[in-house]
Amino acid sequence: MPSDILRPNRNVWRIERAHRAAVLSDGAAFFRAVRESFIQARHSIFVLGWDIDSRTRLIGEHEPDDGYPALLSDFLCELVRRRPELRIKLLLWDYSILYTNEREFSPRLSLQWSTPDQITLCLDNTVPFGCSQHQKIIVVDDAVAFSGGLDLTIRRWDTSDHSAANSMRVDPAGEDYPPFHDIQMVVDGEPALSLSEIARERWSCAYEGEQSPDRPARDPANDTSYDASHDPWPDSAIPDFTEVDIGIARTQPACEGQTEVREVEALFLDAIDAADRTIYIENQYLTVTAVATRLARRLRQNPKLELLIVAPHAHESWVESHTMRNGRIRFLKLLRRRNKNRIRVVYPEVDGGDRKIQTMIHSKVMVVDDRLLRVGSANINNRSMGADTECDLVVEAKNQTERDAIVAVRNRLLGEHCGVRAEQVADALQRTGSLLAVADTLGANGHRLRSVDDGKPDRGALAGYLEDLADPKRPLELSSLWRGLWRRMGLQRAPLAIAGLMLLAVALTLAWHYTPLAGYASLHAVRGQLASVADEPWAPILVLGAFVLGGLLAFPVLILIIATTVTFGGWPGFAYALVGALASALVTYLIGAWWGQDALRALLGRRLDRVREAIARQGVVAVAVIRLVPVAPFTVVNLVAGASAIKLSDYLVGTVIGLLPGMIVITALGSQIVNLLSNPSAADVALLALAVAVWIGISFAIQAMATKLRSRTS
Repeated sequence: MPSDILRPNRNVWRIERAHRAAVLSDGAAFFRAVRESFIQARHSIFVLGWDIDSRTRLIGEHEPDDGYPALLSDFLCELVRRRPELRIKLLLWDYSILYTNEREFSPRLSLQWSTPDQITLCLDNTVPFGCSQHQKIIVVDDAVAFSGGLDLTIRRWDTSDHSAANSMRVDPAGEDYPPFHDIQMVVDGEPALSLSEIARERWSCAYEGEQSPDRPARDPANDTSYDASHDPWPDSAIPDFTEVDIGIARTQPACEGQTEVREVEALFLDAIDAADRTIYIENQYLTVTAVATRLARRLRQNPKLELLIVAPHAHESWVESHTMRNGRIRFLKLLRRRNKNRIRVVYPEVDGGDRKIQTMIHSKVMVVDDRLLRVGSANINNRSMGADTECDLVVEAKNQTERDAIVAVRNRLLGEHCGVRAEQVADALQRTGSLLAVADTLGANGHRLRSVDDGKPDRGALAGYLEDLADPKRPLELSSLWRGLWRRMGLQRAPLAIAGLMLLAVALTLAWHYTPLAGYASLHAVRGQLASVADEPWAPILVLGAFVLGGLLAFPVLILIIATTVTFGGWPGFAYALVGALASALVTYLIGAWWGQDALRALLGRRLDRVREAIARQGVVAVAVIRLVPVAPFTVVNLVAGASAIKLSDYLVGTVIGLLPGMIVITALGSQIVNLLSNPSAADVALLALAVAVWIGISFAIQAMATKLRSRTS
């Protein structure tokens, strides 16, 4: 009889008895079950997520007929209107700017300020630097809890048939998205109470306004509010297990007041060591070398063992494709070195007739033989082992009924990807005796599994550094980040500094546009500040200082130019703006020249001399064109120009030529420029384009004269 895999204080936090447990496959089943459970809630709902979006349609396979709205924010508002004693707490990660395009612009506005007082939102920014709040936990009345890979957010809903086209699979903008697969588990009893503890502790850590929320009662006999007849279990969730022990595995990065927990990692390794015949994995990422090494070792030790991994076809975002893809290539290379015939790494493909489309795999599932089932939030990447908060639920079978249930869940999931029912998967397994043979041959209704091929990894030091940043093994430290960049790029002090300056300039530029700082960068706000001092004798000095400081902080220079010209009027405003812009350009150019030339030499070597020769030939033109048609923020251009050794005279002349057309137009139009920018006509656009063309021609003429003069004097 094999020994137990689950061990508290090693690979699980607790093992507790649930009366019921169900595996919910895909968004339609999960959203429907959450909706049903929420409607039955009486006193509390906790939602922890990586993301929560007010625009989420909380529906099953069909539009709801329960009298509540479909949209999440409206649904929650109606819940507390009908049940004023209900308290709803929503906690989501206060996300990185890298995910701005994937997240709702202002969750505070939609989920806090626009909702009743019974609904409280917390943006969790208390995880260590470089980490994220990645648990996806929902607890209803401390009696029913959900945990897995799905958030209450957009672009997650799908049905388990994962059809190539589905009219309900659209985002709030009406854009359709590919089939999406994910898994959640719902439990009741003691495991639900433990998940409630995790949720409350996370809330207490992150929400300053409520440091000590009430803990759930673990002893119903001593809890006067306990009502045995109240059961918020969702009607649509048919239990896969009854009276079953549930293990809870966590990842918790070390931070103030909390010690490091790595149960998730230990559970992966221990489960692999216990595998006898089959390992079935669904996971979004595969980058953990220790897991790949342990899998390869177990495959060598056990010639009967087969490994089937279902993963995404490709990594979609730029960051993922340049980081997680490299890690997956290394992971699979380790696996396939000696065990190629007993491994399949595949992605689901759906043939829609006129096109083939891939199902996005976002699930985090592991099934070992008929012995262990694991569903959670943890990816098989470094972040999930030690940097992000994670929570996985696991069942280790104790009897034949539980073993049959584990196999049934696995067959159901595999059947989804192959377009068949679980019973057909079981029949195919009976015929072939091989999980891999089923994956290779089974397919229907346009569904097939195809082999993953990531091609060749990105090369170069930058790729390795991006991996360190995007997929850290532990919380990041700024000092180690710099050392890592130093080590990988082979940089000395100056290259490191200029790289930091460039990154800072870009970050500040984005901040002035996409964060609350944008309120200070509006034309109205800057004009108001300048108007308040316009009559003071020291106003020109203040304007000059504002331009220089603005350049150092990557403040939008066009806003400063327009505000200065309009505020001071006519040629005085023109002169102030031109001198201020030149002063700002000069200061940041000198910073780039001081810190950056050694950096470029370290990176380019002899190529730097060829770059300098090209710049010397076209310096005025290059600068003028960039000023006329900006391809990068003002401050970044200045730093790069200094670091590239553009001749100072060419740089200043090109800057003047590039700035003059716009400044003359602004001066001539005066206050009308505001209306021109906000509502331009076709004639305005044509006139502006003509002016740009004329001034580009002038810049070429001046450059030709400068080159001719330089040749005569050399």
